[in-house]
Amino acid sequence: MPAVPSYSSGTSDVPMLGDTIGDNFDRTVQAFGARDALVDRGRRWTYAELAAEVDALALGLLELGIGKGDRVGIWSPNCAEWTLTQYATAKIGAILVNINPAYRSHELEFVLNQAGIRMLVSAKEFKSSDYAAMIDEVRPRCQRLQHVVLIGDELWNSLLENGKQADPAALAEIRLSADDPINIQYTSGTTGFPKGATLSHHNILNNGFFVGELCNYTEADRICIPVPFYHCFGMVMGNLAATSHGACMVIPAPAFDPKATLEAVQAERCTSLYGVPTMFIAELACADFDSYDLSSLRTGIMAGSPCPVEVMKQVIERMGMAEVSICYGMTETSPVSTQTRADDSIERRVSTVGRVGPHLEVKVVDPETGLTVPRGEPGELCTRGYSVMLGYWEQPDKTAEAIDKARWMHTGDLAVMDDEGYLNITGRIKDMVIRGGENVYPREIEEFLYTHPDILDAQVIGVPDERYGEELMAWIRMREGAAPLDAESLRAYCTGKLAHYKIPRYVHIVDEFPMTITGKIRKVEMREQAVSLLGLQNAAAARHA
Repeated sequence: MPAVPSYSSGTSDVPMLGDTIGDNFDRTVQAFGARDALVDRGRRWTYAELAAEVDALALGLLELGIGKGDRVGIWSPNCAEWTLTQYATAKIGAILVNINPAYRSHELEFVLNQAGIRMLVSAKEFKSSDYAAMIDEVRPRCQRLQHVVLIGDELWNSLLENGKQADPAALAEIRLSADDPINIQYTSGTTGFPKGATLSHHNILNNGFFVGELCNYTEADRICIPVPFYHCFGMVMGNLAATSHGACMVIPAPAFDPKATLEAVQAERCTSLYGVPTMFIAELACADFDSYDLSSLRTGIMAGSPCPVEVMKQVIERMGMAEVSICYGMTETSPVSTQTRADDSIERRVSTVGRVGPHLEVKVVDPETGLTVPRGEPGELCTRGYSVMLGYWEQPDKTAEAIDKARWMHTGDLAVMDDEGYLNITGRIKDMVIRGGENVYPREIEEFLYTHPDILDAQVIGVPDERYGEELMAWIRMREGAAPLDAESLRAYCTGKLAHYKIPRYVHIVDEFPMTITGKIRKVEMREQAVSLLGLQNAAAARHA
């Protein structure tokens, strides 16, 4: 009998959505106009009220000369105005360009020019970022940028007021296709400038909808969204999953704050909570965690980076999120490709990233030959279907490197598919450590380290070594009050439980890991720091075959 290939396609009795984001939103407003749509720390809108604001902003943009195909940048932490801009631009066919709130002037200038942004909607400032000053600095070098609107200022208010006076028939006259580009998201590349993943209505509306379907969302759900809107996790899995089901979007704070998140869940009786693993770790670690009433929670999504088994178990047991779902994906795939289901066993939900999503395909291939490997064997995960981006904005060469001629998106992630089609992500192709000829996957070691009672969080990287080529280093965050571990005590804990070559040689205790704003660990930066910390400059300079 030939081996079963690591290929799976997602069947569904639910058809895909064929409409645009604006039309889908209007359908929801018609059905659930009186229900809560959006809550932003004391400010709240029903669907009917939100639709009136969205239409006013859309008409205001038209009055300003912004139309189909124009790029509108949004540079702001989470707020209701971000959501208004998302749906207003979708209604007129303008392409929303998400700009990372952590960007500085150099990165801002790159995105404004690379995307050809005509209009920028921005916060005035946030934390240590003076957005207005940075915009003033780069504006003379951004020739296509015609309009800058700071949220809450006079121009923002006049946009809305002008829209309220305009003829609403102007919106009905706009002709849009579901396959039009509607969103550009810049992926944080490990080297060089980021690339602009270009996504259509069809891409992100369907992805948000089917993520919501697998979470069993209805108009009764209230989704707490502490993850950033500028990323797919916030604006697709959060906002679009909500509005395609008539559910309520709850913004707990402009940026992640564990206490504010728990307070929002309690105050708004949220049924669903989102986060990357580090967010859930921070919430569970709050000294007064047990004082919050989280009894309304039934589900949520943990995604963005590999989810530690121990953290997942605590989210289910201590937060009451019995139906919590693991999602896996990437910006280029709108983002979700695989997801666990509510009726999956806890074992499945704590040890896999689920099965392929509805109307999608996944396969695991040998990175060298491109051939599909048998189930149970590791390889690169590829995905195909409605969710795959249109391409990188004005970078056809980069697009061709990521999407092959058969429209398979190559993720760069290592995965194993089991006999039932469940996938386990074992690491990044670039993260794999080769120690003395042995292939070592950091994820496996990290999962083991989470079993140590004093370890709160752990990340494992490869560092240069003159003898073995690479050695293992563990970066560790200790639980409050625990004595710091050293390499010797960690080795003692691992001995007999891990193969000798999988035991980290170096241990570095930290309060925080270097991270992107979306909560992804920056292992590239960790490696760079490790070379200096450990004095491995000579080993780093050594050449290996």
